[in-house]
Amino acid sequence: MSIDLSTLSPRELGSLIATAKKRQALLSKRAPIAKVRSKLVKLAKAEGYTIEELFGAPGGGRASAAAGSGRARKLGKVPPKYRNPENPKETWTGRGKQPRWLAAYVAQGRDVAEFLIPGAAAPTPAKASKGARKRVVKKARGK
Repeated sequence: MSIDLSTLSPRELGSLIATAKKRQALLSKRAPIAKVRSKLVKLAKAEGYTIEELFGAPGGGRASAAAGSGRARKLGKVPPKYRNPENPKETWTGRGKQPRWLAAYVAQGRDVAEFLIPGAAAPTPAKASKGARKRVVKKARGK
């Protein structure tokens, strides 16, 4: 924050100085942050907690809504449904964004169902894009 002191009146300068001195006195009374942090860690340990349990992960800033409301939803591990015919090590479960190898085949005009692993579940249905909406056409009332 930058204040242009040349534009302030003597009264405003005096007020600014008084406010700055109050703030300086307040800050000088506070204990160093490392000292306070170590006290909190000791107190939490004495009560059987960790700081992460009490306040969340360090450096995360504010806790996310999922973390604050209990537990985040975790999806289970799913077996792969699709396999790259050129490199059998490359597979896809059907969740999330299509891998590049599959997207390249689809761009060439091939069907996703061609890459299904035999015995795997049915193909993943295509989702409408976020921007796509169902178009509604209203008929005009006749006079």
